Amino acid sequence: MTVQEAENYISQVLPALGVNKRRELVRLVYEIAKRDGVAATEILPVSKNLNFESAKKQLLAKRYPVNFKTAPKDRFYLPKLEIDPAQQADLTPRPFYPKTVYVETSVADSELAARAREMFPQARFLETDGKTQVGSPHFSHRLDTLLIHREKYDFLKPCPCSCSAACCGYNLINLGFGCRFECEYCFLQQYQNLHAILLPANLDEFLSKIDGASFRKGPFDRPRIGSGEFTDSLVFDDLTRYSQKIVPFFRKRPHLQFEFKTKSVNIGGLLEAGGCENVVVSWSVNSSRITDGAEHFTPGLSRRLAAACETAKAGYRLGFHFDPVVIYDGWREDYARTVQEMADTLPHEQVAWISVGTLRFSRELKKAIENRFPQNTILDGEFLLDFDGKMRYCDAQRTEVYGFLLPLLRRTFPRAHVYLCMEDPQIVRAF
Repeated sequence: MTVQEAENYISQVLPALGVNKRRELVRLVYEIAKRDGVAATEILPVSKNLNFESAKKQLLAKRYPVNFKTAPKDRFYLPKLEIDPAQQADLTPRPFYPKTVYVETSVADSELAARAREMFPQARFLETDGKTQVGSPHFSHRLDTLLIHREKYDFLKPCPCSCSAACCGYNLINLGFGCRFECEYCFLQQYQNLHAILLPANLDEFLSKIDGASFRKGPFDRPRIGSGEFTDSLVFDDLTRYSQKIVPFFRKRPHLQFEFKTKSVNIGGLLEAGGCENVVVSWSVNSSRITDGAEHFTPGLSRRLAAACETAKAGYRLGFHFDPVVIYDGWREDYARTVQEMADTLPHEQVAWISVGTLRFSRELKKAIENRFPQNTILDGEFLLDFDGKMRYCDAQRTEVYGFLLPLLRRTFPRAHVYLCMEDPQIVRAF
C-alpha cells in the first residue's frame, strides 16, 4: 500500500475528518498494511457507526496488540506520514571511492592525505580552509565526498548515553564521522548533518590528550576508551592506519583499555601492529535475519567471527555487542543460533565483554528509516515513547529479551562481563 492509497481510503470512509485526525488514521492503516500485507478494507471495514474515535480504537488495537490495553495513549507516536522516494537508499554494491577529496590546508602534508592520493588517484582533490561547506545534500550520497581535516575540539568525551539511561562509563575518542555501511537502524542517517566522510589527520593530538585526562571507569576493572560511536572503528583502517599508532600507544599504558568497535573484517592493520592484552576488538553481532536483511554491505556473522578468531590469535581480547536486538516471530531461535555459532567458533577465554541492547531510536530517526528503507521490517514492532524520549519496545518485551539472552550468554561465556547497554536503570538492576 502507498501513502496515497491510505490517504484516499481514509478520505473515502471518513470524509469529514480534520487534518490531524486524518493524519493519525492514515499512518495506522499504512503501518498495518505494510506489516500484514492486507488491504485497507480488511484493516478498517466500512460500517454505519464508524467515526474517528471508533476507527482509531480499532486501528490501535490491530497495530499494537501487545500494548493497546496497557500503554497510556500518549505513548503511541503517530506523526504525519511523509515518504519521499528521492531519499531512498541506494543499495547497489560498490567500493568506497570518493569522487572528491577535500584536504584542509593545515594537514595537506599529512600521511593520511598522502595515502588518500595514492588510494584514490581518479578522485578530484581540493584544499579547503575548513570553513567551506562540503558534502552532498543527501545522506545517501555521503560516500562521494571525503574530508581530511584537523580536529580541534572533540578529542575525548564521555559516551553520549541516553538521558536517564544507566551508564557503562564508556569514554569516546572521535576518530571519524560517517560510515560506508548501510544499516537500516543507524542513527547517523538522522544525526549526521555534513553528508561526507570525515577523517582527522591529527591522531597524535588525540593521543596526546589521554595521559592528562580523567576517565570514568564504570563497571570495568579499568577505564575503557573506544572509537566507533560516529563511525565504524576499522572500516577505513586500510586508509587511516589509525590502528598502527593506537595499539603501541596503549600497549605502554596497561592501566587503560582501548576498544575498536566494528562490523568490518578490515583487520590487516591490527595484525601488523601485533597483539595487546588491553586492546579489545569488538564486533556487533545479530541474528542472521537482521545481519543479512538490515545491515547492508556488512560482512556476515561467520566472516566477523573468523576475523575475531584471527585477532585473538594475534593477542587481542574480544568483545561483542548484541545491539540492537530486534523482536520478531522466531527471534529467540535466531539469536540462540548466533550465540551457538559464537560458542562453537570463538576462544572463550579471550572474550572480555558482551553487551546487549534492544532496538531504540529517536522520533526523527523513525522518519529517516521510513524514507530510506521503505520496505524495512525493523519498524514493524510495537515501539512506544519511553523514559528517555526514544521509541522503544515496552518494558515487558525488553525484559523478556534480556531474561532470555543474558543468562544464555553468561552460561556460554562465564568469564565475560555481560551487561545491558543504554537501558532504563530499573531494568538494569533486575539483571
